[in-house]
Amino acid sequence: MNYQTLTGLTALAATLTVSTAASATPSVNSIQPNVSVASQQLIAQSLGQASFYGNQPGEGGPLTANGERYNPGGYTAAHKTLPFGTRVRVTSPNTGRSVVVRINDRGPFVGGRIIDLSVGAARAIGLTNYGVGTVRMDILGGGEGRRQGRHHR
Repeated sequence: MNYQTLTGLTALAATLTVSTAASATPSVNSIQPNVSVASQQLIAQSLGQASFYGNQPGEGGPLTANGERYNPGGYTAAHKTLPFGTRVRVTSPNTGRSVVVRINDRGPFVGGRIIDLSVGAARAIGLTNYGVGTVRMDILGGGEGRRQGRHHR
């Protein structure tokens, strides 16, 4: 094998290695640092009624079910079964606006509702104008169970 052929084969192998690595899909268990919520893959989707709860932003609240202090201005929510820490994109079809919230509480405990938003999250999608409204809930993942549950609302 002459020098030119060897150089050409080496360059071809390097190109194939780089292009294969760039197009590879990471495994489910791989750790991906600095991945934005917007780029996370949709796990599940549902449509239903949402409400909001809590004090006005700036006023401290009680402890949530995972032990955190409720922050009315934060982007958090209550759900009956999703693990604490799960990220959920909530979209209002009425306003077209969405917000990504983190599940840190349990509820809602009113029939027919699928999620209970903090005041800040409800305000972000225009739900505070209505109190209760239809939303699309896109579960993005990330439920790492930040803290153990202490109590239920």
